[in-house]
Amino acid sequence: MFRCSARCCEDTAASMQEVQRCIERCHAPLAQAQAIVTSELEHFQDRLSRCTLHCNDKARDALDAGDPEARVRGQLDACLATCGEEHLRLVPAMAKKMQDSLAALRQ
Repeated sequence: MFRCSARCCEDTAASMQEVQRCIERCHAPLAQAQAIVTSELEHFQDRLSRCTLHCNDKARDALDAGDPEARVRGQLDACLATCGEEHLRLVPAMAKKMQDSLAALRQ
């Protein structure tokens, strides 16, 4: 991207607008790659957040039902650990999906 942009600037016959358009074309693949990675990471974070919210809701419900705080805390810890473990197992597939999407950009 930087080399491409530098070549745009080296074109002494190009107008400022042409140079700017050239630089924007150079940056487009990087912007697309960033969008792919950002989207996947946001999706992953949203899923993890929903899981932890579910654990928190279960804990509140248990406290409201009169369960002892120590027991609820243990259940919450276990639930959160399960969320983490489940989502760690998703990382390889997420990485593969990102790699495939990024490879498709090059073609």
